[in-house]
Amino acid sequence: MLELQFPKPVKLICGFIYPEENWYQQVKRIMERKFGQVDFESCQIPFNYTDYYQKEMGSGLSRRFISFQRLRLPQELVSFKLFCLKLEKKFAPGNKRKVNIDPGYLNESKLVLATTKDFSHRLYLNKGVYAEVTLQFKDGSFSNLPTTFPDYRTKEYKDIFMSIRSIYRQDLKNAPRK
Repeated sequence: MLELQFPKPVKLICGFIYPEENWYQQVKRIMERKFGQVDFESCQIPFNYTDYYQKEMGSGLSRRFISFQRLRLPQELVSFKLFCLKLEKKFAPGNKRKVNIDPGYLNESKLVLATTKDFSHRLYLNKGVYAEVTLQFKDGSFSNLPTTFPDYRTKEYKDIFMSIRSIYRQDLKNAPRK
């Protein structure tokens, strides 16, 4: 094909890992001021899939996911990740984070997460930010890839992303045509 195809807008999502609810609520409020209204917020989920964050953040960690109402262009993932990094640093007394923020986006076919770590399955975007497809949507549900994190493989997380995907699809229907 000789014509360029540009992507549809995407739904920004964010996962949070935190030891105390008040830290999450503070960060969420700042993100809402920057990125607009939240249209989905998961319940609090115990985060016990790894002890990777325990030394830095302590034990008894929780996880939540949110998505933002306003659809964005996929290339905005870089600035989204950089903003989240600044926010993590702001909430890191003594260089120990109180909130881990995992930004990404969802569209009809996949869940993409941003990271600062290179690996064989990640693509470099810009400004030190990489992206990976964490889950793919096929045959009516989200499917794992060989590199999908253990917690993202759970039915609980996939149900959350199915809910956000439903909102996203409705948003696409309601979006003005160009």
